[in-house]
Amino acid sequence: MTADSKGTNENVLSVRGLKVDFTTPDGDVNAVKGIDLDVKPGETLAVVGESGSGKSQTMMGIMGLLANNGRVTGSAKYRGKELVGLPLQGLNEVRGSKITMIFQEPMTSLDPLYTIGRQIAEPIVHHKGLTFKQAKVRVLELLKLVGIPEPERRINSYPHEMSGGQRQRVMIAMALANEPDLLIADEPTTALDVTIQAQILDLLRSLQKRFGMAVVLITHDLGIVKHFADRVVVMRRGEVVEKGSIKDIFEQPKEDYTKMLLASEPSGTKQPPADTAPIILEGRNVTVDFAIGGGFFFGSNTAFRAVDGVSVRLKKGQTIGIVGESGSGKSTLGRALLRLLPSGGHYHFGDKNISSFDRSAMRPLRRELQLVFQDPYGSLSPRQTVGEIITEGLLIHEPQLSRTERDKRAVAALKEVGLDPAARNRYPHEFSGGQRQRIAIARAVILKPKVVILDEPTSALDRSVQGQVIELLRDLQKKHGLSYVFISHDLAVIKAMSDYVIVMKNGKIVEEGQTEEIFDSPHQAYTKTLMAAAFDLE
Repeated sequence: MTADSKGTNENVLSVRGLKVDFTTPDGDVNAVKGIDLDVKPGETLAVVGESGSGKSQTMMGIMGLLANNGRVTGSAKYRGKELVGLPLQGLNEVRGSKITMIFQEPMTSLDPLYTIGRQIAEPIVHHKGLTFKQAKVRVLELLKLVGIPEPERRINSYPHEMSGGQRQRVMIAMALANEPDLLIADEPTTALDVTIQAQILDLLRSLQKRFGMAVVLITHDLGIVKHFADRVVVMRRGEVVEKGSIKDIFEQPKEDYTKMLLASEPSGTKQPPADTAPIILEGRNVTVDFAIGGGFFFGSNTAFRAVDGVSVRLKKGQTIGIVGESGSGKSTLGRALLRLLPSGGHYHFGDKNISSFDRSAMRPLRRELQLVFQDPYGSLSPRQTVGEIITEGLLIHEPQLSRTERDKRAVAALKEVGLDPAARNRYPHEFSGGQRQRIAIARAVILKPKVVILDEPTSALDRSVQGQVIELLRDLQKKHGLSYVFISHDLAVIKAMSDYVIVMKNGKIVEEGQTEEIFDSPHQAYTKTLMAAAFDLE
């Protein structure tokens, strides 16, 4: 254990009897049920458990960041100072300087109206007393530290112009800017590919050692926990079921639940469709360019090619996995195939040439071409109940259905994705990240589409739930003859889910082929690097 900067060994954070409750139309939801935990100076404490176990809500309660219908009771002391019940002014003296938090879903934490350079500079100017010119130097340094490519250009980018992984790294840069005493990292590598995961973890470890910073790591990825944490707290249904050192938890777990988590891993294989299966969606020579305008600091109008001459042919019943590092063009390609953004190339859906289809012409096809977004919270309206969200498409595409019939379809869809039908009366903020991801899947499948593009659909899910979702998607595919484009940085999930794999880098395809061929005998150095990084983190 490392002594803190004050020269004492007192706990950085001491939590006793902490409870978090939410008031809902169906009664109170007890998200956290009186837990105890301690964070020691300089250590990394991992908090693990399935989606909905209360991991994130525990820390949100401590930080005073619960939604309006949430309340926290009990005790949470930062170096002896009680945080529960502390007035906002007192909390603000601690938050952002002494304790910072990296959130699970960065798109909802970044202002869409400001460049990422401006957003990182603001807290530096406020807390450190620097000028914006001085802050610009620090911003570039932070962007380089967290692995953002071309930081001099990206400093002028807006959040929507960056991939999910890049936005996550921006959040990490913001959290580390003021060298906090305690960093709460809520799934900090969820949206990152395996090579960048390793870089980010090395970065956090080096900063932790340099500043004596304590870290609370909230994650479902036990591979990361094993390599990065000192101690582990295992949570289930709002309670702590087991805690101990890394050695104790991984080598001698006492509880069956902990053993189940350690044994969970995506498995199985996807058989390819018959050679005679028809092509249902095709994009030939797909190109996507983004205009990059002048930003807060500097820059002139330029064009950035995100997808460069890529061709994809998706058969009925096939699952194509697309892998590559953050910013490789995976998600942009998926949106181009659905004709959701301006792009060049030739496109066919079934026997229809949709290359020249505008927004109006594509509208009747939307129910058959669905997309599950990487960031479910950003795509779910906070003002609508889950039932309203997942049946919204029915209002447009099946207007003849009565309200009762739509409700029945919502119940069925929620059951299909493993959620309690009563969830349809609740709002998105009342769910964990993993539960919100399943809501997003329910919204897509309720329309019974022919093609679903899944953009990191399991990125926020723990391993045990990943397996359930994979089985769900397989069952839906078999039952309805669905075709998937499965975009992910998680190679274990890609291997279990896909029958064909495309590897992308810098907007181009560097390798493609049958799943078994790509995983067992990759030809390109880049593909081999991805495989090696994934294996090292297991």
